[in-house]
Amino acid sequence: MTRGPLKAIVVGAGIGGLTTAIALRRVGVDVEVYERAGELRATGSALSVMANAVSALGGLGIDLRLERHGRRIELFQIRTGQGRLIRTLPFPDACRRVGAPSFCVSRPDLQRALLAEAGDCPVELGAVATGFTQSDSGAEVTFEDGRVARGDVLIGADGFHSAVRRQLAGLDDARDGGYVCWLGIVPFRHPRFRPGYVGHYWGSGQRFGLIDVGGGRAYWWGTRNMPPEASHNWRGGKGEILRAYEGWADEVREVIRVTPEEDIIAVPAQDRPFLENWGRGRVTLLGDAAHPMLTSLGQGAAVAIEDAVVLAECLRTATDPARALRRYEDLRRERTRELVTASRAASDSQHLENPLRRTVRDLRLRCASRRSLLERDTAMLTFPPVPAAS
Repeated sequence: MTRGPLKAIVVGAGIGGLTTAIALRRVGVDVEVYERAGELRATGSALSVMANAVSALGGLGIDLRLERHGRRIELFQIRTGQGRLIRTLPFPDACRRVGAPSFCVSRPDLQRALLAEAGDCPVELGAVATGFTQSDSGAEVTFEDGRVARGDVLIGADGFHSAVRRQLAGLDDARDGGYVCWLGIVPFRHPRFRPGYVGHYWGSGQRFGLIDVGGGRAYWWGTRNMPPEASHNWRGGKGEILRAYEGWADEVREVIRVTPEEDIIAVPAQDRPFLENWGRGRVTLLGDAAHPMLTSLGQGAAVAIEDAVVLAECLRTATDPARALRRYEDLRRERTRELVTASRAASDSQHLENPLRRTVRDLRLRCASRRSLLERDTAMLTFPPVPAAS
């Protein structure tokens, strides 16, 4: 039996890792965080902190004050590439139904909010994990520079290329999404770019997103179908991106035009087939290390936050840490599997190239009842309650 407060080693100081540290400390677990990067500098992209994540954090009394750091979603529209409205989604009403708002926020701003909430939690930088060992009494992780960290449990929150996952399950199953993603954030004004706006634009084998992240800034992303050898090695410039969106809505082309070329990021779309077993003994995985998903539903960060809260609740009064980790995994498996699958299905649907199939897709969305759309979004935005331990 573990004596005194549990100690957790968290590998990875991204959204999932920092949230894990905050949540574990809230329930009385000692935490040390180890991050491979030499400095905590988030890239110039953005993400959604959906209502389910806000609710999960609220259950532990955690308020990241996201109104100050990002922008509440107030309008969610799907449009054609040329800007014609397909459907206004009842997404804000679904948020009200679950009792929590959803936010869009830049990664640097969210990182600052998490670091402020983490307070004096130890975060060691430049710590490249090389492997771990474990026993009945704890786990030990080693780093490239010779450092060693020991704790009662080890949490791999180190993202898509997780070193912890590599040892647990391997990393040879990366699955290409079939397209490249271009990302940017820039100060932006446009008549159609209203406060709290989220606009998704659908074309033939490509999409575009235009999103208010607060402070007069737009976050935008564009995707285009291409084979892996092209999407993984894309070296084009802003001119190529503008040509890809020739004839699209004015706000789409304008936000690309005003973004400095050096501020545009290009990444391939990737996920992995769902991993059924995330851990062994005193070790488990969390967030993208456990269940990376395509970005089509905007739930990647929110689900990592959910993971962190559920993990903390499972460890809150744990006398058998290994058993508590398996309970956490069991509680999270079904929901995360559903979202990984749904994200892949949404991606496939939104990147159709066949004109007839695209027409049918758009017509189905136009004709869908408001009630069915509201119920769909409500289900996605509802944080499943954590049952009491038996």
